[in-house]
Amino acid sequence: MKHVLLLAAAVLSSPVLAQEAPAPQTAAATPAADPARVAAAQAVVDQLFPSGTYARIMNGTMDTIMKSAMASVGDLPLKDLAGIGGVPEEQLKQMGDGKLKEMLAILDPAFDQRMDATMRAMMPELTKLMTQFEPGIREGLTMAYARRFAPDQLAEMGRFFSTPTGALYASESMVIFMDPEVMNRMMAMMPEMAKQMPAVMGTVEQAISSLPKPKTFEDLTKAERTRLAALLGISEAELMKRNKADKRR
Repeated sequence: MKHVLLLAAAVLSSPVLAQEAPAPQTAAATPAADPARVAAAQAVVDQLFPSGTYARIMNGTMDTIMKSAMASVGDLPLKDLAGIGGVPEEQLKQMGDGKLKEMLAILDPAFDQRMDATMRAMMPELTKLMTQFEPGIREGLTMAYARRFAPDQLAEMGRFFSTPTGALYASESMVIFMDPEVMNRMMAMMPEMAKQMPAVMGTVEQAISSLPKPKTFEDLTKAERTRLAALLGISEAELMKRNKADKRR
């Protein structure tokens, strides 16, 4: 299941699906837009991102994309994945050139069938979930267009989208990011990203090296333990029990 989450993260980072989680902004940073400008932006968004766009994406290409993504992940060298996980360089040198799919064939011979069944069960639920988010995305896109484009620019977009070529472009502009040609190239980057990730993480470790280490359970004061237990909705005794269980793993 961790592999599925990894793949979902990769796919959801695409320009279309990533739009449901913009960085939060304060009211001061986003002053109210002119109503006429918002109306003009809404007309543009209605053409670029009509209702049902997410369902079209999920039902049209997502299954093919996910299968391709899983195949790409299976071809990742175990050595590269171990490097991402922080395995020391000395130990990495002792590893062979095996790939993740070879290990999975040993540990879980039914992995492919399990993932196929997972996708078939998950896609309808994800489609409903993304469709639920869609009105909020459309609203966010409307405000973003209203703030970035002047009314005459929005009107010019609308005129273009009213032409045959413009209408075709508008209907495909969001969906095209999920085209297999695009996603296959994104997936092709994963092996190289896996190779580069240890160096990236090394840079991160250096950047945070001067910061104090996170507290362990033993570092917490009585008040902090009480507050932590309350945040988790459990008793302090249960909190201590879980901490001991974690240590034994």
